[in-house]
Amino acid sequence: MEHTTSLTQFIIEEQRRIPGATGDFTSLLNDVLTSCKKIACAVNRGPLIGLQGSADTENVQGETQKKLDIITNDIMVQSLEWTGHLAGMASEEMEELLPIPEAYPKGKYLILFDPLDGSSNIDINVSVGTIFSILRAPEGCENPTLEDFLQPGTEQVCAGYTIYGPTTMMVFTSGHGVNGFTLDRNIGEFVLTHPNLTIPEDTEEFAINMSNQRFWEAPVKRYIDECLAGSEGPRGKDFNMRWVAAMVAEVHRILMRGGIFMYPMDEKMRARGLTGKLRLMYEANPMSFIVEQAGGASSTGRERIMEIAPQGLHQRVPVILGSKNEVERVVSYHAEA
Repeated sequence: MEHTTSLTQFIIEEQRRIPGATGDFTSLLNDVLTSCKKIACAVNRGPLIGLQGSADTENVQGETQKKLDIITNDIMVQSLEWTGHLAGMASEEMEELLPIPEAYPKGKYLILFDPLDGSSNIDINVSVGTIFSILRAPEGCENPTLEDFLQPGTEQVCAGYTIYGPTTMMVFTSGHGVNGFTLDRNIGEFVLTHPNLTIPEDTEEFAINMSNQRFWEAPVKRYIDECLAGSEGPRGKDFNMRWVAAMVAEVHRILMRGGIFMYPMDEKMRARGLTGKLRLMYEANPMSFIVEQAGGASSTGRERIMEIAPQGLHQRVPVILGSKNEVERVVSYHAEA
């Protein structure tokens, strides 16, 4: 029988390399794994058990919730609150922090998660995902406050996502590179299939919502115009465009073959008083950690995303991430402007 490395084995072996490791972090990751397996089951069976469609409610972002938004959020909370590894939780779907019930022991980590990224794609059977970010709670903190969660992305202990597509994959980093694991349903385990993922520094592929073109700032217009000009333009090569409208799917494609993903600041957002589209704590920070660990880059166009000092739990930021040389080019255009 061919030897495979399970994600559980992988993180235990990683733990053994760290002097003084207690196993709490390893156990927490296993708890996250369990919740993602449950979500994978719910997503796969959704059409069969009536879980598709709108829940006729709105989340804190003012977005219409799908039935699976609510169900997957409940799965994450119920899978993690009792484990004893967390001091507190926060979800993109909920306005306030989620304290650990008094009946359960408290741990030394904080977790933030987007339980179902890209849920607008559910009803058309396009890939969606779960994103998570793990931080350390302050020493001895059993009842964390908002300020305890508002740590810059550079303080993340671990970040990862699970993508529910033709196969279910989990990709994560704890600051020592990026590895991808595929769910083998025959044994119920995530198995290492994509070790040491790296993002090529150059690319001929970009992802952006072209319907917002008329609202873009000049640096973004300049970059996309150059890409569209192809081999006859200043870049001297042809580009392809992709757009899935789910950040997990966009980042996963970049990890597999390179590319640049952009949800930049634009005048439409500015007119609505928004500071960006994507959430810093639940989307931008964890994905930036993964992308940078894979050799890519991540920026708002004006600053490195992971160095932003968070001002709120649901703060939004512009996002430009992916192949390093392309991201740096867009950043340089912002600097020139």
